[in-house]
Amino acid sequence: MEVNFKIIRQQQNSAAVVETYLLETESSNTILDCLNRIKWEQDGTLAFRKNCRNTICGSCAMRINGRSALACKENVGSELARLKNPANNIPEITIAPLGNMPVIKDLVVDMSSFWNNLEAVTPYVSTAARLVPEREFLQTPEERSLLDQTGNCIMCGACYSECNAREVNPDFVGPHALAKAYRMVADLRDSDTADRLENYNEGTKGVWGCTRCLYCDAVCPMEVAPLEQITKIKQEILSHKQASDSRSIRHRKVLVDLVKAGGWIDERQFGVQVVGNYFKDLRGLLSLAPLGLRMIAKGKFPLSFEPSEGTEQVRSLIEAVKQEEGER
Repeated sequence: MEVNFKIIRQQQNSAAVVETYLLETESSNTILDCLNRIKWEQDGTLAFRKNCRNTICGSCAMRINGRSALACKENVGSELARLKNPANNIPEITIAPLGNMPVIKDLVVDMSSFWNNLEAVTPYVSTAARLVPEREFLQTPEERSLLDQTGNCIMCGACYSECNAREVNPDFVGPHALAKAYRMVADLRDSDTADRLENYNEGTKGVWGCTRCLYCDAVCPMEVAPLEQITKIKQEILSHKQASDSRSIRHRKVLVDLVKAGGWIDERQFGVQVVGNYFKDLRGLLSLAPLGLRMIAKGKFPLSFEPSEGTEQVRSLIEAVKQEEGER
């Protein structure tokens, strides 16, 4: 079959252009097979990364039809079926470089920020824990199983490319780094868990910067589920911290407490407890004053609060989830 490959090409610090290559291919051919043929048979200047061709190294990550994926994993047939191109037209597949990273050339991006943010979470067992010369680092099968999912990460950059939080917040380390961070939290051989949790709890740089958009989980080719690992770190932080420690932690705990109490949120208490830290943060309370005055002026300030129907059921569901997490 004939397929038009529309490739977003770009030189460093220049505008992107779209070049189209018509290729006779089979539905079973991978996108990487097609890119190789375009480079070998039509345009030797086309630049892209590749290595293993077997979903192991992660080198060939790129955006295929608008989502980040491995070119060696996706094939022509599945892409065309997903797009549902009109039968009377030559089908098209669009290929672009990964997002959230500057382009070096064509489909090759500069991954410096990706690697620097990984380094920022110190993704290796602590030095103190490694000073055990008389024996090996032995683990039980149960202990090792805690690391299996995050250990599958191949550092392809797909999750980082699609991360909405990273796009708007350059300080956010990214889902790949936090997935690796949880691996260290779960590793019982590590001795720096407390310091790690302090680091990952730091403002919107760490886990609280995640917007929970689920894109990282959706595009991960190895089912690492970065968002799930970020959530696990949050649970570890919450189990070690008091509600008064930071606004991020208060936001999470107050939200749950108010929903348990009333089925939905009493907005009056929410602002005072989260921003005002239970009347302890005078500056935080004063920051609420302009919003409160505007709400009063427009008749939007709630003077009373009525619990929702089914509050008991909501409360029991929350307790059931906590009990399940405790058993895990």
